Amino acid sequence: MAVFLTGSGLYTPTDSVSNAELVAAFNQNADQNGKELSDADFIVKASGIQNRFLMDKSGVVDPNRMKPLIATREDTQLSLQAEMGIQACEQALASAGRTGAEIDAVIVACSNMQRPYPAMAIEIQHALGAQGFAFDLNVACSSATFGLTTAKSLIDSKQASRVLVVSPEICSAHLDFTDRDSHFIFGDAATAMVLESEPSATNSFEVQSTKLLTVFSNNIRNNGGFLTRCEPDMTLEHYPLFKQNGRKVFKEVVPMVVNLINEHLAVQGIESQDIKRLWLHQANSNMNRLIATKVLGVEPLSEQAPQILDEYANTSSAGSVIAFHKYHTDLVVGDTGVLCSFGAGYSIGSVILRKCA
Repeated sequence: MAVFLTGSGLYTPTDSVSNAELVAAFNQNADQNGKELSDADFIVKASGIQNRFLMDKSGVVDPNRMKPLIATREDTQLSLQAEMGIQACEQALASAGRTGAEIDAVIVACSNMQRPYPAMAIEIQHALGAQGFAFDLNVACSSATFGLTTAKSLIDSKQASRVLVVSPEICSAHLDFTDRDSHFIFGDAATAMVLESEPSATNSFEVQSTKLLTVFSNNIRNNGGFLTRCEPDMTLEHYPLFKQNGRKVFKEVVPMVVNLINEHLAVQGIESQDIKRLWLHQANSNMNRLIATKVLGVEPLSEQAPQILDEYANTSSAGSVIAFHKYHTDLVVGDTGVLCSFGAGYSIGSVILRKCA
């Protein structure tokens, strides 16, 4: 059964933070605590990141706080993560020519859930007036492609005909802004995709095939969870946050991603020269450039493997979808692209898309 991606949406927070602003706060805090200073030029060279959007800027650039300042909402109010997701969903629905009432499944696929339950997806389903069922899914930075694959399976099995895959990422809440090696990595954003059993009149992509892979690794990890509060002498000051061994991740993940995409294309009988666009996970510009070169067989042009992390930083599962959302309308009917995300787990998701309308 054919499945089509008919619409995408993006929510961008209003607070923009440059490397210079982030480094100024970091260095003031580091100087007060006798730590090594950071450098804006180093950040660009190491990652390609120049800017990020945050749900709250004030707390992050306050050298005496160094974390977002986000107020708790009443249970009767719409959750912050649901609010982000809904704004992305409304864009995606509009581009697909659909309403919330026409959706019969919602999947919130992201790495940073605001709470364990009730499911964020059910709250978004309720707010949109969607039908059917909803659930949350977490495979870290690969969540969006795993969510898309799950949506395709639901449509293939006729459990749903129209599915929203939503990735609202508040990455800043799990980032240690006092850690020199990682304080610049993440930004916040939300994306949404509409998957259907029929194409829309314009800008539709057939989901030709999907391929998933997971291999356990401790090199990207976040140990924060409900058991954390039970640990002896645990305080908020010592609460575990995101951590990674960046060099090992680069060395191990790049060949895994290249092999998975190349195997996926080979099984589908698609040559590398037939790939018009690679929408890759947005974590590191050097990593993406190397992956694209090995998949395409040549150094990629900017339009062949577009990067958005210079503006958005790493937005976890949302990153590859942001790249798709911003760089797909120029493709013509018959063009083929690959949407690929990868991250903690390790986890990798590859989706082959063909422009059909």
